[in-house]
Amino acid sequence: KTSRFHATIGGGAVIAAVAAARLGVRSRVMSGLGRAALARLRAERVAVSNLKRPAEPHAITAALSTRADRSFVTFNGVNDVLERRLLDARARLRARHVHFAFYPRACARWVPVLRDLRAAGVTTSWDFGWNEGLLDDPRFPDLLASIDYVLLNEVEAPLYARQRSLEAALAAWRAAPHHTVVKLGAAGSCWVSRERDVRVPAPRVRAVDTTGAGDAFNGGFLCGVLRGLAPRECLRLGNFVGARSTRRAGGLDGLPARADVPASLRLPA
Repeated sequence: KTSRFHATIGGGAVIAAVAAARLGVRSRVMSGLGRAALARLRAERVAVSNLKRPAEPHAITAALSTRADRSFVTFNGVNDVLERRLLDARARLRARHVHFAFYPRACARWVPVLRDLRAAGVTTSWDFGWNEGLLDDPRFPDLLASIDYVLLNEVEAPLYARQRSLEAALAAWRAAPHHTVVKLGAAGSCWVSRERDVRVPAPRVRAVDTTGAGDAFNGGFLCGVLRGLAPRECLRLGNFVGARSTRRAGGLDGLPARADVPASLRLPA
């Protein structure tokens, strides 16, 4: 039992899009969304392609957040049919960068989509979350090779690299053909690839709730990428946005606006 409860819209795509939009990036969410989410996204000046039909229920997640850990229970709702609709709607993608924030149940479906985007000059990123089923998909390595930026946290990095420790996982990710960005919680973040190995500490804040902080980091980091910042500056901006998001319950209310970004982060117009 708890005496504290906070209801808000959320999800990886929504939080990352709002985080980027508050920093001045034109963002669009393509997902299955309820009325409250649609209204909030419009207020945040985020465009929406809603793939949910009127009679269908949207997804609902109960996030149990403590100082030591987090657990999630999700009612899938429209998410059970969302992947097929996303595939059908891929022709509508018009962007410089496309960020994917879901668990692909069949990697083979998405490999040609990613390759087509790359051929068209569109960069991509993907945050899979924790989904052990990906390790059983024989096309998962092909999917990884087709992504420009793979975004993981400190427990997902060893899982998907099939390693027992974070350092062993980072060594494996360095040999990958893509850029791997690992979110390290209070320790900050790192960017590893064949060309570079960059670590940046996180700013210190009084955290209220860490739910959605990784997705907030994604929005800040990708804003840096799209603004042409150097890897270290992209990590610093991601760390700043992720840390600020933890000061309020839920993943949205603590997100900073462009005016909140300190001049030291050198965020260009």
